[in-house]
Amino acid sequence: MELSEAHLQQLIEMLERRLAVIADADLRENNPETQLAQLQEVSESIMAFHEDHRGSIPIRLNHFLENCSFDKALLWCEEALEEI
Repeated sequence: MELSEAHLQQLIEMLERRLAVIADADLRENNPETQLAQLQEVSESIMAFHEDHRGSIPIRLNHFLENCSFDKALLWCEEALEEI
């Protein structure tokens, strides 16, 4: 069983949110504790998604998620979504 289009989109949104939190220089400078909390929250969401969908996650994507290669996971998801 493969991930559905909706699940791919959900994972993409979480991965993009993670990048947005990391890129928020203003937050990092003015409130680093909040940035760290947001990063932890989104990272935990990604890990929970991975655990909840482990049976339907393709091998390559699973590898990226297990190794916290989130940029590679995002690219993989975007390419997979284009093929649907």
